[in-house]
Amino acid sequence: MKNIKLIGLAVVALAAGIGLYGWWENGKIYPSTDDAYLQANLLTITPQVGGRVTDVAVTENSHVAEGDVLFTLDPASLQAAVDIAQAQFDLATQNAGAAGSNVAAAQAQVAQAAAALNAAQTEFDRTERLFNLGDVAQAALDQATTAREKAAAAVTAANAALTAARDQLGATGAQNAGVRVALGQLTLAQLNLEHAKVTAPASGWIANISMRPGQIVAAGQPLFSLVEDGVWWVDGNFKETNIHRIRPGQPVSISIDMYPGTTLTGTVDSIGAGSGAVFSLLPAENATGNWVKVTQRFPIRIALQSVPTDPAMQLRVGASVVATVDTSGLDAQ
Repeated sequence: MKNIKLIGLAVVALAAGIGLYGWWENGKIYPSTDDAYLQANLLTITPQVGGRVTDVAVTENSHVAEGDVLFTLDPASLQAAVDIAQAQFDLATQNAGAAGSNVAAAQAQVAQAAAALNAAQTEFDRTERLFNLGDVAQAALDQATTAREKAAAAVTAANAALTAARDQLGATGAQNAGVRVALGQLTLAQLNLEHAKVTAPASGWIANISMRPGQIVAAGQPLFSLVEDGVWWVDGNFKETNIHRIRPGQPVSISIDMYPGTTLTGTVDSIGAGSGAVFSLLPAENATGNWVKVTQRFPIRIALQSVPTDPAMQLRVGASVVATVDTSGLDAQ
């Protein structure tokens, strides 16, 4: 009887040992963690211009498609800015045309002054010949000399005025600096007017919104969030003792706590370069006399390959999951 009991205990102990070994071996080949969470891209919605909200087209948890209008700002002041910029552009175009006319007028003045100089030079030459012959007095020669000098000075002044007019004009047409500045201001005003309607940059769900019509918002002010529905992944924190068998591309089985019985598939995308403790706000201080070794965890990003199509099983950011990596392929190599 005693021997039978000993044999029974031995069998139980052996079975327990085999079970523990199998559990340990399974955990080594299929490392798992429940310190894992669903993630998606979170976009913060901010207006590019400020103003008074006139209409809010979305509500908390509503789904939007890319390009859908989220809310609208009062466009009155923005339209006024466009009108002012348009007027400034028209004025700059007119000024550029007027500057071109000034150049043409200055060129005409140069031609007129040059003709006057030629006439004065001809008169001086004739008077000088007559003076040499003794037919005119010194006063006549002096008068002709003065007239020639005045005509030459007028040519110099006309050329200076032409240079100034050309400098003021700069480039002509659409390349004129004043026209380009005014056109840039007009384009900016038109863009601001378009930004009065804020649209969804991607498809997803609206979250954390509390906007109301009549609210005054500022440019760049964070208003609410949009959770993208296109790309999902899992951030799982695995023990450092499991990392040596995990490789990018290995298949992963993912069970979601909020949907019991639902299993998703994914692949290991990347392995973190540092443990979670390294990037924490208050890193652990291990250089102390009472240091205790703690197994560290490293973040592993897992790309989801399958997403539930049932609207009742919508994925949600931050949901807890259990991720199990299949590393059996290493043993087959």
